[in-house]
Amino acid sequence: MTAAVLLTAATLLAACASDEVAPSAAPSATTASPSASPEPTTLLSGRVGEDHRVLAVKIDNTVNSHPQSGVVAADIVYLEEVEYGLTRLMAVYSSRYPKVVGPVRSARIADLEMLRQFGEPAFAYSGANPLLVPVLREAPLYNVSDDVSGEGYWRQDGRTAPWDLFADPEQLLARAPKADRARDIGFTFTDGAPLGGSMARQVTVAWPGSSARFRWDAEEARWRLWTDGQPAMSTEGPQLGGTTVIVQFADVYPSQYGDAYGGVTPMTETVGKGRALVLRDGRVYRCRWARKTAEDGTRWTYRGTDMPMAPGQIWVALLDNDRRPIVR
Repeated sequence: MTAAVLLTAATLLAACASDEVAPSAAPSATTASPSASPEPTTLLSGRVGEDHRVLAVKIDNTVNSHPQSGVVAADIVYLEEVEYGLTRLMAVYSSRYPKVVGPVRSARIADLEMLRQFGEPAFAYSGANPLLVPVLREAPLYNVSDDVSGEGYWRQDGRTAPWDLFADPEQLLARAPKADRARDIGFTFTDGAPLGGSMARQVTVAWPGSSARFRWDAEEARWRLWTDGQPAMSTEGPQLGGTTVIVQFADVYPSQYGDAYGGVTPMTETVGKGRALVLRDGRVYRCRWARKTAEDGTRWTYRGTDMPMAPGQIWVALLDNDRRPIVR
């Protein structure tokens, strides 16, 4: 990575810093001597820092929710298909927490399988299908939803319900003091890209009712996101996107759940094995993924060896096996 890229990335992070809250357990910064050991990196994003309690938040991803808050700080962002072929985000935090996150929306059955790999995390959402409510209550997680308690949530002026519900992660985590800290869920990280892959300018992923286009920005050293053809902006300022993007192909099929208007909730299987595209450093790698049980993390491999991610935020776009991204 060139000095110019490092400077640009540092400038971007500094611009976001005022909208993020360092975990209370984090030590004060020190200056390392040339002989000091390498600084510790986090398990979920490979960022320099420490792992803390895991908080997962469901965030709306339709035009009414844009721009979203708090997504920039996440370690991992999952893009998940919901009713009518639309998508929703699940942002996972551990190394840093934003001051505000939202708009917070309802949970889905596929969330429980994805969350199991994190142990017993704190899970923030608002609402769920009535049949799913008792399943959520029995799930191995700390339920910090708006349904259980309104503490930490508020309705934001200037937005229309239900896209006006926002939350304070610090208050949500105060409701889950025993939530598990981040653990190894299968990611490995390297500063430099591995050999192989092919150059790519952009990759477009489409669901029946939504699309995501990730375009490589060499100056920022990350993939910037366009949602349904529009730049995916944050309230903090930067356009959304990650240093690594994973397109994970999986079995997606109708579940027994749905919404009040007759829409059927898709179930996305993230336990099993299949194909994946891993995007990093302006290249795309055709990989494989495998996850034995819901309690296990996912192993990502390229040509039979572990596929390393680029340190920084990871986006995982979950896509039905029958769909084909456009790589250019």
